[in-house]
Amino acid sequence: MTWTFTSKVEVYAGAAEPWLLQDPVRNTVPLTILRGMRIGLWGDDLLLAWLERDGETVAAACQTPPRFLLLPAIPVDTVRDLATQLIEAERTIPGVSGPLPLAEAFAAAWWRPVAERRFERLYRLDALVPPPFPSGGAARTATEDDLELLVKWAGEFQGEAAGAAPAPADLTPLVASRTGRRELVLWEAGGRPVAFAGVSSPIGGMSRVGPVYTPPEHRRKGYGAAVSHAVTAKARAEGADEVLLFTDLANLTSNSVYQAIGYRPVADYASITFR
Repeated sequence: MTWTFTSKVEVYAGAAEPWLLQDPVRNTVPLTILRGMRIGLWGDDLLLAWLERDGETVAAACQTPPRFLLLPAIPVDTVRDLATQLIEAERTIPGVSGPLPLAEAFAAAWWRPVAERRFERLYRLDALVPPPFPSGGAARTATEDDLELLVKWAGEFQGEAAGAAPAPADLTPLVASRTGRRELVLWEAGGRPVAFAGVSSPIGGMSRVGPVYTPPEHRRKGYGAAVSHAVTAKARAEGADEVLLFTDLANLTSNSVYQAIGYRPVADYASITFR
């Protein structure tokens, strides 16, 4: 089977987007990355690929360097051929992210050894319930006046996400874009921001929560749960049929908090770094 490659976003979207939208839950990340590509967030050096059988798209993949190769929920039997063609094309792939069995299958077929694995779990909202430990304060949607603080906190979040794929060197365009779409929410207590969370605007009826960040000096006060609840309610109010989020499986606290406010596991994912 032969994969088709391009760097042209709309060519890729024409082939891959209808297929991705068949399962917007498991393809939540590729769909939101595609939206970012369309507004120029990820630059021009893009690796975009899809696979057709009998004229119908059956798989897709993408990379926005220097980030990892991103695998949607593709058939596992397509992964080795993708790896083989990328090796033959001498593409630089620093790592791979996707559903756990697919990421592992790609790593097994790749020519470089594995340096590190990071495991996440995808959750979907069942029924939203109040946080178990109510915290004082209130949520508000972030504005342009909050940009400097949000860029700082987004950088701190990325720095704590050990093993995560590299982020853009300057997070300002990404944060500004999300602020303009009213996707970022601050939790305020005592008249000042103490935590923030993001939630993507609906795509195919799906929104995803993330990031969620509380600075160290404000932790263990319930602010993270409170702002997560707030952005989840925001997503539902704005028309999302499915509200999703990822958690680091090594973080037992966040996994328990999200389940306490109504999220239930869907599938496990992995980010695998190559040497």
